[in-house]
Amino acid sequence: MWNNARALNVCAALIAAAATGILLAAAGLWLSHQPMFVLRSVRVEGEFGSLRHVNVATVRAAALPHISGNFFSVNLETVRQAFEGVAWVRRARVRREWPNRLVVKIEEHQALGTWNDDRLLNTFGEVFAANMAEADSDLPHFYGPDGAEKDVAQRYLDFKNSFAAIGLRPIEVTLSARYAWSLRLANGTPSGLLVELGRETDANTLSERIARMLAAYPQVTSKWPRLTRVDLRYPNGFALRAEGLRIAAPESAKPQGRPVRQKASAGAMGTRLPTHQRTSA
Repeated sequence: MWNNARALNVCAALIAAAATGILLAAAGLWLSHQPMFVLRSVRVEGEFGSLRHVNVATVRAAALPHISGNFFSVNLETVRQAFEGVAWVRRARVRREWPNRLVVKIEEHQALGTWNDDRLLNTFGEVFAANMAEADSDLPHFYGPDGAEKDVAQRYLDFKNSFAAIGLRPIEVTLSARYAWSLRLANGTPSGLLVELGRETDANTLSERIARMLAAYPQVTSKWPRLTRVDLRYPNGFALRAEGLRIAAPESAKPQGRPVRQKASAGAMGTRLPTHQRTSA
């Protein structure tokens, strides 16, 4: 080997490379421990502009105890998790900014409504915990079984678009344990207008029932402007109740989906009221 010039050159090159690597590693280790690389600040910014519910000072104070290391050694994943554990923070992105700063971009939860009275539902259909007093007071209320959050959020948006045609706004959407839909609309009455939609038998069930109500709504409210309940679970019509008026459906009219019994029932089959129906003030 010692007489092989080529082998000696290769060995020398490997030794030189190893020595260079060791020197660079040592230099990097020394450099990383210099005071200039100690983290000096954490800048918190909104991902899409100003932050509404997240207080920058509060969120920074909550996350700082979880930040350790310097510019090179800090674990960005740990920092991200610390920020995402703060109320109203949906997502956080963390990056290093030379030579001694972290920049955190925060995406806030945008509350769509309350969920089962004790939590909030965001615009992605995700449930999150926050101080309910910090949320807008006019948020709609959503109720449903666990796992149905995205369905309820999407249905709310569908209902909102549909009933905007008659100037009504959903203030409550409920999906029962039997997966029957109902909603409450703001219509000027003290408790709003309760709309019973029932269960979906196919993809068009709810849209067809809503279309039936929308078509008849101007005619119905011209006679009874203060509706309190509309039951759309009938095959060819709907039942209604208004303040000071009760309309009873014929015995042969049975709503689909076995609706929940009401102490005072009211009905009107079809989009026109049959002449044999009884009314009482």
